Amino acid sequence: MEVKDWTYEEMPEFTQDVEGATIVETSGDEIEIKYLHDVAYQSADGTTLRLQVLVPTSRNGVACPLPCIVFVKGSAWRTQKLYMLIPQLAQIARHGYVVAEVEYRPASQAAFPAQIQDCQNAVRHMRAHADEFGIDPEKIIVAGNSSGGHTAVFASFYDAGGSAYPGVSSRVRGVIDLYGAVSLLPDDAFPITSDHHTPESPEGVLMGGADMRADPALRRVATASCYITPELDIPPMLIAHGTKDRKVNTEVSVDLYRRLRECGKDVELYLVRGADHGVAEFYTERMVDIYDAFIRRCLAPCHTWA
Repeated sequence: MEVKDWTYEEMPEFTQDVEGATIVETSGDEIEIKYLHDVAYQSADGTTLRLQVLVPTSRNGVACPLPCIVFVKGSAWRTQKLYMLIPQLAQIARHGYVVAEVEYRPASQAAFPAQIQDCQNAVRHMRAHADEFGIDPEKIIVAGNSSGGHTAVFASFYDAGGSAYPGVSSRVRGVIDLYGAVSLLPDDAFPITSDHHTPESPEGVLMGGADMRADPALRRVATASCYITPELDIPPMLIAHGTKDRKVNTEVSVDLYRRLRECGKDVELYLVRGADHGVAEFYTERMVDIYDAFIRRCLAPCHTWA
């Protein structure tokens, strides 16, 4: 048999009539997702940190450059299970976004604000390598869930220092915070966690093994709402939280939302009825459409923020 090195255009199409067969028409614009796994973006504390990058492609090609979503997966600030959320993130990427999932240093290795530094350096990496990934360096959104939501919110306004890309901005056009652990203030911020604010608790480890039961001031250091003022330069934010979240109290998102509104900031809040922490309800077609509409609003040429 002769092996023919045909291009797609040269390959002759099968055109026989087959009794009982159904022809399914295609356009060539159907989206598939190319997965670039374990892309190194920086070295910190002797650890190579990685990105999981999802790139939408099609037979006819996609219009580049594309917007980029830098997404931080939650883990109670522990070592992340980076691959678990790839199917859900692919649903978002199908809307025409390059999605880069961020690995951050666990708090046991590096305390706050190391995770913020890592997220901001991931943004800088994607911006510095915009041509390689086919993205628009001026159209980057930061997002995250749970402790990753905490990281994403802080990364949008907090100067964490430690830039691995001098001269490259970490500025983003919008923030998506999914059930983020954005406050360490209340004793019941994390309902099913029994060791609130102890040195061994997730938030205690985040703050360097601190005992925050007797140190309310330290709780404020890693609480997003404590930084929100009318003068703060912060991009538009979308917050989504379940009404039956057993791991992160819904009130912490509500408090952040109210504070942003009080200070005249652009913010949307979606309370997902009956949803627990990190469940399928946040990745339904309706919710992904909500994220998509928010992102497109943030990236619209007429939309600016001070």
